[in-house]
Amino acid sequence: MSPWSRRYASTTIGVFSLAFLFAFEALAVATVMPDVVRDLDGLGLYAVAFAAPLATSILALVVAGPAADRLGPLPVLNVGLVVFCVGVVVAGLAPTMPVFIAGRLLHGAGGGALGIALYVVIAEAYPGDLRPRVFAILTSAWVLPAVVGPSIAAGVAAVAGWRWVFLAVPVLAVAAWWMVRSAGLGRREAPGPSPLSSRVLWLAVAAAGGVLAVSAGGQRGFTGWWLVVAGGVVLAVGAGLRLLPRGAWSGARGVPSMIGTRGAVGASFTLAEVNLPLLLVLGRDLPLVAVGAVLTSGAVTWCAGAMLAARWERLADKVLRVRLGAALVAVGIAGSALAAVAAVPLAVPVAFWGVGGLGIGMAFSTISVLVLDAADGGSYGSSSSALQLNDYLVTSTVLALGSVVFAGFVDSAPVVGATLLVGLAVVVALLASVTAARIRQPQKGGQGTAGMWPVGAGKTASS
Repeated sequence: MSPWSRRYASTTIGVFSLAFLFAFEALAVATVMPDVVRDLDGLGLYAVAFAAPLATSILALVVAGPAADRLGPLPVLNVGLVVFCVGVVVAGLAPTMPVFIAGRLLHGAGGGALGIALYVVIAEAYPGDLRPRVFAILTSAWVLPAVVGPSIAAGVAAVAGWRWVFLAVPVLAVAAWWMVRSAGLGRREAPGPSPLSSRVLWLAVAAAGGVLAVSAGGQRGFTGWWLVVAGGVVLAVGAGLRLLPRGAWSGARGVPSMIGTRGAVGASFTLAEVNLPLLLVLGRDLPLVAVGAVLTSGAVTWCAGAMLAARWERLADKVLRVRLGAALVAVGIAGSALAAVAAVPLAVPVAFWGVGGLGIGMAFSTISVLVLDAADGGSYGSSSSALQLNDYLVTSTVLALGSVVFAGFVDSAPVVGATLLVGLAVVVALLASVTAARIRQPQKGGQGTAGMWPVGAGKTASS
């Protein structure tokens, strides 16, 4: 059986299309953002425009996970799509930068809900043996936007203006939604009680506020920025510890280490990806077109890694795939740091970057499958919520702290600063390799894991 067989084809097309849309929108927004802040006189809110959707995504993840378990994925998909599209339209029509930020806040909330709904659709619409291939398809949806997305967005902005980069998105989103909707997944016949509580909701607000504070303060654009950063870290980490499963950040065996490992792998790769262009431009004087080609090579091998994880029989052991993938990410990032050494041929760091992409492709999609396998049928939403919530918290906090570090080198030695941050990314990847060794958990009479770790069911959130 294939994800493209008649039974699953329309759902697969819809899942691919929504993932493609997310990828294109993210890359397109990054491309046209300089035009946005110039037109709306909002340079001072540039960083906030990127941090805002991250913050509201955290809130949406916490709410959408239990809702998907209670009501099924389609109600969450429907609401998420409406909020996402409203946010994109508000941003596209915004007369001022604060209104644009408001649109980004809505867009982030809708995107967070859609992400949860997609994971639950995959869990419920496909049998377990097809899920790795579906996640590989999901990954492949990011490759084409990585190649053509920025160019298309720049062309649209030049011909029709940056607003149409936003305003065209809802048409594509509705078409993709219709395909996923045809999966035949309806409401729950007997909705169970939702584990969401007001305490959990306030913890999510604190985590979102912490991410927003770290991102804004990390730009060092005002007096007392370090207090804002420190307070944001305390909020994000403190709330995260209470929202996530026990041991997600300390390497507890089983599902918590699955979650912690994916967060560390994703944060390490993203931190390196943000700083590698600086090494290539400032250290080697490469044009932006060449830099884009280097980053695209990592996106292509990411897809290849996900495909290998789904199809290569020698990698049938999922835990082995994660451990190998985390190790490849560490090796690849370490080798890509050679971009700072002018005497090293450019092909060497480029090849290593491809190795890192291969590794994260293997590890990321496999952990998604492992987490869904570990959840029972009534907790796919909570499971997906915990996984993606950790991704957001860890990656956004690491990136924000990295921006604080880089700001100290930007005037005197930017290449040194960027190299230091790539080295930090290697350390984070090595931590992922350690926790990856602890994701296998012994089976105890078929006991599931859902009751152990839904969002908000940790030590303090349930007390």
